[in-house]
Amino acid sequence: MLALGLAYYAAAKLGQTLRYTASVSAIWPPVGLGIAALYLWGVRWWPGVLLGELVVNAELLSGSDALPVGSLLGQQTGNMLEVVVGALLLRRLIGPGAKLDRSDQVGGMMLALGAATAISATIGTVSMLAGGVIGADETSTFWRTWWLGDTSGGLVVLPLLLVWATDPAAAWRRIRTWEGALAIGVVAAVGVLAISTDEPVTYLVFPALIWAAFRFGPAGATVAITIAAGVAIGVTANDVGPFSSQPIDHRALSTQLYIGVAALTTLLLSAVVSERERSSRQLAEAKLHEEESAAEERHRIARDLHDSVSQALFSTVLHTRSAQKALGHGEGGESVAIGRDLDAIGELTRSAQGEMRALISELGRDPVTDGLLAALKVHAAEVAARDDLTIQVHGPEDLLPLSHAAEAQLFGIAREALSNVIKHAAARSAWVSVESPREHVMLEIRDDGRGFNPAVDHPGHYGLDSMRSRAAEVGAVLKIASEPGQGSVVHVEVPNGR
Repeated sequence: MLALGLAYYAAAKLGQTLRYTASVSAIWPPVGLGIAALYLWGVRWWPGVLLGELVVNAELLSGSDALPVGSLLGQQTGNMLEVVVGALLLRRLIGPGAKLDRSDQVGGMMLALGAATAISATIGTVSMLAGGVIGADETSTFWRTWWLGDTSGGLVVLPLLLVWATDPAAAWRRIRTWEGALAIGVVAAVGVLAISTDEPVTYLVFPALIWAAFRFGPAGATVAITIAAGVAIGVTANDVGPFSSQPIDHRALSTQLYIGVAALTTLLLSAVVSERERSSRQLAEAKLHEEESAAEERHRIARDLHDSVSQALFSTVLHTRSAQKALGHGEGGESVAIGRDLDAIGELTRSAQGEMRALISELGRDPVTDGLLAALKVHAAEVAARDDLTIQVHGPEDLLPLSHAAEAQLFGIAREALSNVIKHAAARSAWVSVESPREHVMLEIRDDGRGFNPAVDHPGHYGLDSMRSRAAEVGAVLKIASEPGQGSVVHVEVPNGR
């Protein structure tokens, strides 16, 4: 409680030090400090704020600037309600532990701060009017100056404490770079230049504030706002710059609007940048989770195929052999014909078994663990040994500029293309090539088979649809060129970085 009271008093003395006259402060920093403390640690800490208020107001009971006791009590009541109501509204509108990294949190903070400072400005103005400190004709200007001063102070101090007190280590890591130091230095230098000359360059600091918000999020934005506000108030308080030549109420208004516009612009931009970064991380995590789920699903399908279809094919082979033995092969034309049919059934079943074993093996492992080219060479060797087909594979040995998911889809396209060559092309040779020019990766599968007309629908050729679907998954361009008797070419281009 004592530490909070001392901090509140120090913030009040800072605001008084930078005031333009004995009674007008451009901003009132204790507002942001008090609301932040009660928001972060709980409203039960309000006696610490009250302690600081009592010490500050005790100094206003004597001297040439002494205020009537009634007016002083009204001012203190308004200030306490301002801090307590502001903290309660803040917790209600943006929830606990907010880091101002979402635009709705910045909007909620503005709503809570504006409502709370309006309470203080209204009670304070009524108290001063009742005590004869101000006249009726000064009421609107006095209320406006009070409200904007408290709001400006809150916009500088409150975001800084919310961002840095919640996770100071993370905030420090965000700006602890040479670029972070350069950005802060540029904000300070350009802020001094913009506010210390009578030339129309007052808002020259905004590009620097945008830089800090865009590159360093709320952590950099809040520090930049604090520096820009401090420079503007300090320079103007020393009667330098475009604001200093204005009447006192206009001088305060210009400074407060300058700080308010700068703070709102920078905070909203930093929140939007944080939302974009968070969306990018969530998208990357979703893709990773999708790949993991796909791998688990492949393993499940492999287990199911092994336990069902593979066992059924094995049983079919056994029953076919038993039927062949029972039938015999030498007597009667009908028996010979049935025997040939059984031989054909057995051969087809064994071929299906081989394909099923290969599929189960592929589903149960990651085929592109060692890269696309290595996976293509292994698959080509297996196909060539099983189906009496000569396959040549060429490509760069270096890592391709593609994601694991893109390489897996390209491998699937090549596998489907080779499967179509075996089933439908009656080819003797096939060639698989991978190239990696500057902007994309190319995969091409050629054969010397009978060819076909790609423009004609081929019922049962599900491999073509599968290849098109896989290409669309990674944003690739798939082209199939073929003519009857001229072989076929499957050409795929994938942009780098997919």
